[in-house]
Amino acid sequence: MTAPTITLRRPVGPEERALVPESGMRAFPPRRREQPIFCPATSEEYRIKIARDWNVRASGSGYGTRFGMLKSCLDRYKAETAGSRAHQQYRIRAEDLENFGAAIVGDIEITREHSAQGDA
Repeated sequence: MTAPTITLRRPVGPEERALVPESGMRAFPPRRREQPIFCPATSEEYRIKIARDWNVRASGSGYGTRFGMLKSCLDRYKAETAGSRAHQQYRIRAEDLENFGAAIVGDIEITREHSAQGDA
C-alpha cells in the first residue's frame, strides 16, 4: 500500500532554480540567513502569483515547481492563508527543511517559467 501524498507547489527564483538539480531533483536548497521560512503553496494559482509578482520583479524570472509530499509529514504543519482563501501556504522553518525534504515523494518538477517578457 502506498502512503498518501499531497501535491504542493513552490515558486522559485533563478538562484534556487539552479540549485534544485544539484539534489537530483529531490530536495530544495537550505535557506539563506535572510530566508528563515520555506513556503510551499497549496495551489497553482497562488504559486503563479508569487512567481510573477515577486520573483520576476526581484530577479527577472520566476519558476514554478511541483512536488509530492507525504501527508503524514505535512500533517505536522498548518496551512496558512495569505490574503484570500485561494492563497494558502505552509510555513516551514529553515531548521525543519531537511526533515521536510526527506518526505518529498518523487522528483521536484520544474513546471513553468515566468519572465518580464511573458510565460514559457
